[in-house]
Amino acid sequence: MADKKTTSYPKEKINILFLENISDAAIKKFHDAGYVSVKKINAALSESELINEIKNVHLLGIRSKTQLTKNVLSHAEKLQAIGCFCIGVNQVDLHAATKKGVVVFNAPYSNTRSVAELVIASSIMLIRRIPDKNKAAHDGIWLKEAKGSYELRGKTLGIIGYGNIGSQVSVLAESLGMKVIFYDVETKMPLGNAEDKKSLKEVISHADIVTLHVPELESTKNLINKSNLKYFKKNAILINYARGEVVDLDALKKALRDGQLAGAAIDVYPEEPEKNGDKFSTPLQGLSNVILTPHIGGSTEEAQQNIGEDVSTKLFNFLEKGITTGSHTVPALSLPPQEGTHRILHIHNNVPGVLSEINTQLSKHKINILAQYLNTNDEIGYVVLDVDKGLSKEALELLKHVKQSIKVRLLY
Repeated sequence: MADKKTTSYPKEKINILFLENISDAAIKKFHDAGYVSVKKINAALSESELINEIKNVHLLGIRSKTQLTKNVLSHAEKLQAIGCFCIGVNQVDLHAATKKGVVVFNAPYSNTRSVAELVIASSIMLIRRIPDKNKAAHDGIWLKEAKGSYELRGKTLGIIGYGNIGSQVSVLAESLGMKVIFYDVETKMPLGNAEDKKSLKEVISHADIVTLHVPELESTKNLINKSNLKYFKKNAILINYARGEVVDLDALKKALRDGQLAGAAIDVYPEEPEKNGDKFSTPLQGLSNVILTPHIGGSTEEAQQNIGEDVSTKLFNFLEKGITTGSHTVPALSLPPQEGTHRILHIHNNVPGVLSEINTQLSKHKINILAQYLNTNDEIGYVVLDVDKGLSKEALELLKHVKQSIKVRLLY
């Protein structure tokens, strides 16, 4: 077990809260390091419940259901960092977190393979019309026919959004003999023989299967709609494992019923239930050759363990070393320890003169800075100082009174 005095704050007094049934790998990480106040709740919480739970929490772990609004964060007076155990961070008010100097981490790569594999699996199921044949078999009907069933080999896969997941799908698809074309708003290096196209229309009009891998932005809301669905190839297939607002489901329903599209696989929805067992409704229910799944694209045992280890390591490194690599709020710093020093973390509003004031105050009181690191973003600055052990408490008090200070912490 790690030394309980790695940080200046007693480990038994650091409160850690994990919501939404986060992997036990995350809990083990902190227990093994000597943190005993670790609480796990399997479900997401309502705003009022969250406000009550978060008051004395130092580290918070969530997944995609928990909504950390400005109001919730305003009650989190002791909160140092948030770990989003998922790909996105749109469930967190990042502006409010930044203003409070709260570090926000996520796991952008850990479930990439899980999502990519399911895209390929859904493509095979749909192009072979397996949902229809499965339903017929369950209904006692023998539907042995080749009509409307095809191989993936030789077909064209169109990828919208060539990021971590999209590029992984590209590699898997090409290994199965597919031709891959893609469109991304940013310039991306094609993998293998994939071809970069200049527009969304160019991709959807040439692809047999279109898969979406874009973030939830105002510009991606209803990205697939009644206007561009008409440009899809006749009998094409659409897969959305990205975000619920990206596809106009009513327009997709009409395209499927009219025979414009041959099938669809949807894993994310504009509105999703809060917990397992809740009632769920979508316009696509009951349609032939449509695969509906409950937001499980990244839900594999391997992915959840990887996410648990990734995010918990980031939280742990910030708590014990001040490292903010991968943060969406506090500027990124990764720094080696200095022998014979105490480390102080200073988060402040990014205005001119703060670093000068820090150095002036410490110099006036003859406090020697043995190492200093600074990084800023548009809103805040993050300074890490290693100072003489004997003067660290005095330095801490001086830094607390520096104008524009948001958070000051003696790390060790």
